Amino acid sequence: MATTLTARASERAHLALRDEILRGVLAPGTRLGEVELADRLGVSRTPVREALSRLAAEGLVEVLPHRGARVVSFSADDLDGIFDVRLALEPRATGRAATRVTAEDLAALDDLATHMLAIGAPGPDQDLDALVGLNRDFHARLLDVAAAPALSAALANVVHLPVVLRTFHAYDPASLARSLAHHAEIVAALRVADADWASAVMRSHLRNARAVMVRNSS
Repeated sequence: MATTLTARASERAHLALRDEILRGVLAPGTRLGEVELADRLGVSRTPVREALSRLAAEGLVEVLPHRGARVVSFSADDLDGIFDVRLALEPRATGRAATRVTAEDLAALDDLATHMLAIGAPGPDQDLDALVGLNRDFHARLLDVAAAPALSAALANVVHLPVVLRTFHAYDPASLARSLAHHAEIVAALRVADADWASAVMRSHLRNARAVMVRNSS
């Protein structure tokens, strides 16, 4: 029974802290003291410690030896560097995908884009966390289709989960609508094997995300 209660308390603490990090209530760089968090959340230190470990595994928190935990931070320069690399590589990979995509790939990508438009629409059913997973699957499928292992390996080093998570939670309605429309337009470009069009849309897609993230980091 005690183990079950601890697990529930850990889950509650994890969800509460995750939400506060993504909404910016706990700003990047904020120190996360176990005692203070336990008092505020009304749980013991053990669930808080477990929650912080889960958040660290998600890339939202970093645990520093002898210094405790803090919210992961990315400066405007960090974000510019991340997106510079993505802008150099991802449009090229998307263009390659346009010349290699199969009917099966198109169906899968179209399904993902359509699903994202549905759950990203404003309203009570909007699910930003689900969008993160669908977005990851969409971009991963594009890289698979591109068949460029070197590009995929390079991108794996700069596509940070906390940046992607925060991007979706930082989007204003217009920026989110643009992002979701980009996925559908990329599918349209792939459908007619137009590499230049597909690359251009991916470039706009990444610039949209960079503008939002850099603005929110300042």
